[in-house]
Amino acid sequence: MSAALRFDDRVAVITGGGRGLGREYALLLAARGAKVVVNDVGGTLTGDGADAGPASTVVGEIAAAGGQAVACTESVATAEGGKAIVDTALREYGRVDILIHNAGNVRRAPLAEMSYEDFDAVVDVHLRGAFHVVRPAFSHMLAAGYGRIVLTSSIGGLYGNHDVANYGVAKAGIIGLSNVAALEGAAANVACNVIVPAAVTRMADGLDTSAYPPMGAELVAPTVGWLAHETCSVTGEIMVALAGRVARAYIAETRGVYRPSWTLEDVAQNLAEIRDTAHQIVFPVVPDGHADHIRYSFGMASQAVET
Repeated sequence: MSAALRFDDRVAVITGGGRGLGREYALLLAARGAKVVVNDVGGTLTGDGADAGPASTVVGEIAAAGGQAVACTESVATAEGGKAIVDTALREYGRVDILIHNAGNVRRAPLAEMSYEDFDAVVDVHLRGAFHVVRPAFSHMLAAGYGRIVLTSSIGGLYGNHDVANYGVAKAGIIGLSNVAALEGAAANVACNVIVPAAVTRMADGLDTSAYPPMGAELVAPTVGWLAHETCSVTGEIMVALAGRVARAYIAETRGVYRPSWTLEDVAQNLAEIRDTAHQIVFPVVPDGHADHIRYSFGMASQAVET
């Protein structure tokens, strides 16, 4: 039997840690030895209002179980708030080893009717919020030569969904941010990955979940915990955790078609081969997916010239 994976002497910052998934992450890491900054504004599902209760309640639960935690009610939606969240970890515990950005809100509307206010309010928390905490934490992790970052995307970010263009945009953008952090952090042992979670929390309010299988937050937390652990062996990847299923999501390309020149008609005539997924190609983000992608395309061109 393998030894338990623990977080002794590690300091974790968890945004949106007062309820739902974030609360489960905080309790799990604290139970395994981490010192936790539980960040939560305590607002409504749409992001309005504030309540110190959720964060302080989780801190109380951790303390009652013999763990160490501190509450922070600053908002990730501003750069000042993001810095204050990270500064809380530095002030209270002297370091930041783990960052889990889980804070979120939802404002639903059809794309043709969505207000700019609702668009910005969701992007500010999910996507800009991620940048607001990653940026200050990242420099400390690089200097320390260690860090684990877990950012939260969504099925809506991967595949879209009705009435949540703001949410879909934000969650897709998270993947790009994670990829850059993974690339820039690799040499300093700073890993960054994305979790695509699904659990029946207050985010599911208004949905009929009566036919769902068990989908508690406790089914997601172990995957997030592993991504946050020092033994995490991947970076720049996307992990899915939904109803007891854990999987990897990834971006793949078809082999494609090379021609020395193209017309619109050429694209139409070659469409089946262009879209053929029989021979998929995956370019891992780390060590150099960006350049590998370019090299592959250049390689097709050079082979055609040589033949």
